[in-house]
Amino acid sequence: MRLREFSLGLRQPLSTAKGDIDRREGILVAVEMGGTTGVGEATPLPGWTESLAECRDVLESVGDPQTALDDGTLDETPAARYAVSLALADATARAENRPLASTLATRSHTSLPVNATLGDAGVESTVEAAVDAVSTGFDCLKLKVGARSLDDDIDRLRAVRDAVGPDVSLRADANGAWDRWTADRFLDAVEPLNLEYLEQPLPAEELDGHAVLRRLHDTPLAIDESLAAVSPERAIASNAADVLVCKPMALGGPDRVLSVAERAHDVGVDVVVTTTIDAVVGRVGALHVAAAVPGERAHGLATASFLETDLAPDPAPVRDGSMQVPDSPGLGIDVADLLD
Repeated sequence: MRLREFSLGLRQPLSTAKGDIDRREGILVAVEMGGTTGVGEATPLPGWTESLAECRDVLESVGDPQTALDDGTLDETPAARYAVSLALADATARAENRPLASTLATRSHTSLPVNATLGDAGVESTVEAAVDAVSTGFDCLKLKVGARSLDDDIDRLRAVRDAVGPDVSLRADANGAWDRWTADRFLDAVEPLNLEYLEQPLPAEELDGHAVLRRLHDTPLAIDESLAAVSPERAIASNAADVLVCKPMALGGPDRVLSVAERAHDVGVDVVVTTTIDAVVGRVGALHVAAAVPGERAHGLATASFLETDLAPDPAPVRDGSMQVPDSPGLGIDVADLLD
């Protein structure tokens, strides 16, 4: 197993639970199996995963990568686990001369709709960004809410709905910013706007509060940060959400996301796969995972534009609001572009 550290600048700072960051720093993992090399990526994110130092330490301690997965060595470091499990899955798919997605599920999507993320700018800027996104083919928009006053956020959503019309799906993501009273007011006000869902209105641990909101309001709810705070099993059992937003980097690998998706599907809960603003290996890995998940919802994978540069050419750029799943072996990324 070989490691290569990297650092990529962001076009704009990213707000996290532990403050703003302006770079994504991570570690590429290359695993050789029977003469075939697979690649994975560990790009930790504060508040979601282990630190970069913890990730580096555990990866440097790995002897046999498959043994490290099997014996739980990587269980407490999800970014490191994602990198190793993705590299092994990539190597296996390359050896079988099959796209990774086709090895993860009996039937997989070949193309996936993705949402555009609009941020939390003022009304005029948000409307302009929404109209621009729709003009380039997006039919699902995700607006960040919770950083401004409640009335400002409601006005922004109303203005976007008026600008893009009824056929564009709107999602709102509060990143756990509100209390129950504020979330109640928001959901009452936006009910006529027919949101696809409201994501993480309450703090991560408040599953009971999300379950109450879900019972009281017609707008579907999604949880995201909650999956980093509690086990997926507890999140599903809590009846807190109609949708689980799953980050492979934070959950620890393709196998873990697909296990969550299977359990969620059994109880009528959908899964949306998103990145943690990853480089090309982690991002395309998440695309293959999303392709193996049942359902037709747009996923949160259109994040390459957040990076100033990348590690290799992107085999799955966003076109007309969709991403084509690479049909070449494994991830569909040239290993030489990454390791030379």
